[in-house]
Amino acid sequence: MEIATGPDGSQRRLSLTFEAFLATHARKWLAYAYLHTGGRDAAREVVRAAYERLARVWPHALRQASVEAYAWSVLKEQVMEWLYDRRQPTALTETAAFAVVTHALLRECQQQFAMLESQLGLYAAISRLPERQCDVIVLRHVIGYGDAQIAALLGVDEVTVRSYASRGKRKLAAALGIDQG
Repeated sequence: MEIATGPDGSQRRLSLTFEAFLATHARKWLAYAYLHTGGRDAAREVVRAAYERLARVWPHALRQASVEAYAWSVLKEQVMEWLYDRRQPTALTETAAFAVVTHALLRECQQQFAMLESQLGLYAAISRLPERQCDVIVLRHVIGYGDAQIAALLGVDEVTVRSYASRGKRKLAAALGIDQG
């Protein structure tokens, strides 16, 4: 990918930071795009487009308060554009990767989710959460980011991430009729 730079000759340094960023996030970005597009080729297309867009503004991205949060917004925007252009809803409820959510949530809330009979009900409930709560549940339990990484991606602090996760779990439990007591 070509990184746009000024006449100061910092092309190599910018390229290295960009390549390191991509290497750090590639697998998880692909997983996120797959969850929403429902296909591996589509996910690669979305992530490649996000990388190309990010490469064009990489010097600007590096000047942001959080490079990760800025880049994450580029990825999310690219996913939403892909879905919009194809007049498709998110494939969140249909993607097989959501089995990971079930297992992670079952481990974390084993008693609360023991009553869960239909995985589809859980997936549908997750997709109906408010955007930030859905993002935190997906990033934490499906993609595998830790709270610090999620905080950086969303541009919030870790306490806020835990709050979103807690509220999201409460809403999921209520939507699925699971007693939290």
